[in-house]
Amino acid sequence: MSLDGQAGILLARTLLGIFCLITLVIHKLRRRHLSMDDNIENFLQSQNNLIPIRYSYSEIKKITKGFKVKLGQGGYGSVFKGKLRSGRLVAIKMLDKSKANGEDFINEVATIGRIHHINVVQLIGFCVERSKQALVYDFMENGSLDKIIFSKENCTLSWQKLFEVALGVARGIEYLHRGCQMQILHFDIKPHNILLDENFIPKVSDFGLAKLYSVDDSIISLTAARGTRGYIAPELFYRNIGGISYKADIYSFGMLLMEMVGKRKNLNASDDHSSQIYFPSWIYDRFEQRENIELGDVTEVDDKIARKMIMVAFWCIQMNPTNRPSMSKVLEMLENELDQLELPSRPSLFFLEKSIEDHVCKNVSEEPSTSKSCVDI
Repeated sequence: MSLDGQAGILLARTLLGIFCLITLVIHKLRRRHLSMDDNIENFLQSQNNLIPIRYSYSEIKKITKGFKVKLGQGGYGSVFKGKLRSGRLVAIKMLDKSKANGEDFINEVATIGRIHHINVVQLIGFCVERSKQALVYDFMENGSLDKIIFSKENCTLSWQKLFEVALGVARGIEYLHRGCQMQILHFDIKPHNILLDENFIPKVSDFGLAKLYSVDDSIISLTAARGTRGYIAPELFYRNIGGISYKADIYSFGMLLMEMVGKRKNLNASDDHSSQIYFPSWIYDRFEQRENIELGDVTEVDDKIARKMIMVAFWCIQMNPTNRPSMSKVLEMLENELDQLELPSRPSLFFLEKSIEDHVCKNVSEEPSTSKSCVDI
């Protein structure tokens, strides 16, 4: 056989191999998507008490006017502003199809699709159509809490209003834990997931990581830690600390309270004072030594509000979950007078603080441009 003939055969075999590989990949992707769609459809058919409306994808396009106004982007996908025929404004979250088995979609619909509470975001409807998955929520005029408390400009909310927001969030979480037939654990409580309506009434949102459990289950099992660094309870990483329970949300709420008072990230690598890099540790030292907590020009009433929020936060972020209060107890503490509260022992988790500071400071000193990423450790 001539060299040209051999080259032709080799080329044909190579092309055939490439074609077979592409066919196999496409087949696997189609099976994966079909499996995901089947999971979602099976879930929806098994739910007899869902409140939300099912929309078609063409209706979603009309509601958003062709996805004209984008409100945000995240690891889950994109959020767009829309308007229903009734004139009601909505926020539509278009989910990334790559999420395994449609878990995010199922989690959100399974949790908030069957409940209604003033401090939990309301799921109005959803869309599942081929590769398209969407969730339709009430539109929140004032966005998320992080955009207010982390603003470079002065926080627009008074201390009294901030306190009311904290109370509302606590009531929403308490309802999730004890107000439903099933216990709903959120696992991602943070300022970004607290939405504010036109009256600054807070709504707990984003249930993509949530799990449902029997209210009788005091300890639950998880195969991996879930949540956002900086808010994740230590027992999700260190199983020898204690079992995983609703106390994980209590810890996250405590870290959220700290950030509301400090109006900054708890871990701030760009702080000029190294002692203030980790806010919970710095503020505990101030409390313990009965020093001024540097809130700026505030009234005596405002100072008491801030101190109460911090005191409650210290109880919430105790390292051992058994030492943390329930959300019902947290509400009771927030509604009591400051002089009725005791400062808990220094949370033992603070032994990690030095290693965090050393790591952050090292990165900042070597690569100043990376300070933002250090904050997000």
